[in-house]
Amino acid sequence: MAVAAPAKSEAAHYNGRMTSFVIFSCITAAMGGVIFGYDIGIAGGVTSMDSFLKKFFPEVYRRMKEDTHISNYCKFDSELLTAFTSSLYVAGLFATFFASSVTRAFGRRPSMLLGGAAFLAGTVLGGAAVNVSMVILGRVLLGVGVGFANQSVPLYLSEMAPPQYRGAFNNGFQFSVGVGALSANLINYGTEKIKAGWGWRVSLALAAVPASLLTLGAFFLPETPNSLIQQGNDLKKVKELLQKIRGNINVDEELHDLIAASNAAEAVNHPLRRIIRPKYRPQLVMAITIPFFQQVTGINVIAFYAPVLFRTIGLAESASLMSAVVTGVVGTGSTFISMITVDKLGRRALLLIGGVQMFVSQVIIGVIIATRLGDHGGVSKGYAYIVLVLISVYVAGFGWSWGPLGWLVPSEIFPLEIRSAGQSITVAVSFIFTFIVAQTFLAMLCRLKSGIFFFFAGWLVFMTIFIYLLLPETKNIPIEQMVGVWREHWFWKRIVGNEEEIKMDDARRP
Repeated sequence: MAVAAPAKSEAAHYNGRMTSFVIFSCITAAMGGVIFGYDIGIAGGVTSMDSFLKKFFPEVYRRMKEDTHISNYCKFDSELLTAFTSSLYVAGLFATFFASSVTRAFGRRPSMLLGGAAFLAGTVLGGAAVNVSMVILGRVLLGVGVGFANQSVPLYLSEMAPPQYRGAFNNGFQFSVGVGALSANLINYGTEKIKAGWGWRVSLALAAVPASLLTLGAFFLPETPNSLIQQGNDLKKVKELLQKIRGNINVDEELHDLIAASNAAEAVNHPLRRIIRPKYRPQLVMAITIPFFQQVTGINVIAFYAPVLFRTIGLAESASLMSAVVTGVVGTGSTFISMITVDKLGRRALLLIGGVQMFVSQVIIGVIIATRLGDHGGVSKGYAYIVLVLISVYVAGFGWSWGPLGWLVPSEIFPLEIRSAGQSITVAVSFIFTFIVAQTFLAMLCRLKSGIFFFFAGWLVFMTIFIYLLLPETKNIPIEQMVGVWREHWFWKRIVGNEEEIKMDDARRP
């Protein structure tokens, strides 16, 4: 049932400030990012551990240790090994569409609760695994957890944050991913030294810590005002919550926009069908292209396989894991910088700077590996550390651009009536191409060799041009007023039409 909105003032911005209540809520919710990052880091680390490979992937272990004739680039080329890594993303892909319905019908908190519980179950199975089937099934359950968390957490952060700080809060999701990955790299470095050979079990099992924090925290988190209105809750209680979140009693303008957005959303029975209309075309394009571009930066190649890559160029097992720690520190630090600057510099500037930085790094890395690493032996220690520095520069570029903004921009551009559907598309596209990259990288490395870096560098050129031409700036714009940026953009205004044309289209196709 539609509800009446209070009179709207003419103020350009909502009232509100940073409150400890919203900070605590968002930190707790961001545990969903920690579990995602931890899993990415753990997967790359344990697959470079001799004890893990020997137990579950003996053929890869034999090639790495005994086969002196196989190319450096092909030692880790195993369909079963890539299935271990990428099975999470297949499960996450299917889970995210179910998560969309849960998020829309029941709220953001239940999705986070279900995500944390599924991740806990996967952690137990992986840590106790005695055969490769248990390991992969554990990864599938982890994927279900990540699917629910990635669907709900970015929405939760965008809806809870004050508009002027929304970029910083939402970038907290990627910062949490970085913290999770860094924690995993540190743990892998420590557990690799356990002589008994069961260190990988500790690495896998410790994922239960952030998963428990998310699951328990979801019981105590408030639901977002946007979601409460969408579910038909009492407006007085919603207003009281909004006042508590914003630290200000004058929230009528924001409440007006939330109610108007909810009324529009209530009229939509099939958001996935509605999102293909011309008025939502810019959001749909961004929901598909941004997560696609985020994956073809090549970042997950580094995240999944950094230890494997460092071993490929000749570093020892322990050194390769420590190198992954170094890149983890750089990535987390650069994401923190993005949190501080995104609402000042804007989304476009960071994406353009990061794109150029990653392109230059990828090209130089490709040149060094092409000229210094053959099919056998390794590069000198000096060149290996030059590659490490360049990878750190690349990771820094990703950390303050495509890493956090690949989640921020899609989560803040959708109107409420298609927000859950739009976020589902974003997460699904991300999972699809993460799966494709994870499943094909080791085979591509074997066949393209150093050319793999030029492949991703080419995509970086394309996506940087795309952002320059087609993404409008969205900083400091209230989330329920975001539709206006597309009507003012030089290209998208030709597609979405003006406000009168949109109303006529809505009347013709309810």
